[in-house]
Amino acid sequence: MTAALLGGTPDPDAPRELPSNLHGRITFHAAATAEAAAAYSRLAALYGDAPVEEAAVIVALGGDGAMLETQHRFLGRNLPVYGMNRGSVGFLMNPYREEGLPERLRAAQAALLQPLRMRTNSANGTTAEALAINEVSLLRETRQAAKIRILVDGKVRLPELICDGILVSTPAGSTAYNLSAHGPIIPLGTNLLAMTPISAFRPRRWRGALLPGNASVTFEILEAEKRPVAAVADYTEIRDIRRVEICESTSHRLTMLFDPDQGLPERILAEQFTV
Repeated sequence: MTAALLGGTPDPDAPRELPSNLHGRITFHAAATAEAAAAYSRLAALYGDAPVEEAAVIVALGGDGAMLETQHRFLGRNLPVYGMNRGSVGFLMNPYREEGLPERLRAAQAALLQPLRMRTNSANGTTAEALAINEVSLLRETRQAAKIRILVDGKVRLPELICDGILVSTPAGSTAYNLSAHGPIIPLGTNLLAMTPISAFRPRRWRGALLPGNASVTFEILEAEKRPVAAVADYTEIRDIRRVEICESTSHRLTMLFDPDQGLPERILAEQFTV
């Protein structure tokens, strides 16, 4: 039995260039907060809110979570997403301004992202798949530390990691949970993934690894009944897993838009000098 969590129809082609006239071609998607809802009302009144079938671009309103939710919801539409910050951190978002939105959209710089595909095998025999733009993370479910065997491209690299969890991050997600877990920041275009332990107990000094972007990662859960583990791809959570396989999704490519000189590569670089 397979739980279908991916949604959408994969389209490997790059998004089309934005038309010169965006009137009636912008779709807005707001987070479920009062601030984002108020912004949606004002922007929709100014520019209209096109059906997604007629849209050339999607504008996400909220924080970074809203950007991820928007990308997942419209996966396969082959539309670029431009975020405006009506949330908290807003690392993936642009500053909020109501005036001149079509001009900002046409001047925006694109960042192409390759998500990760997670496939899980659970204790009840089911399998599930999901995509992750930021990271796939494994987390212990109880007071017991997790025990996890790590394989890369089919070869055992770490027979047993005792920890609170572990994650595999894309470059775009390397400044999020990965950075909080003391993982490395990865510039876009380096074709690398970060594997970062969360509160590693044994081996105590293991800090993780940098992997090629095309690497295939497998996590096997040891003593799974005593030490249950959940797997999370962005905000999709699968509990009581036995095995997780992670690789780059070759059939999906996502596009985020950023104001000039504030593109995602610049933000990732600047984050490394933030104190």
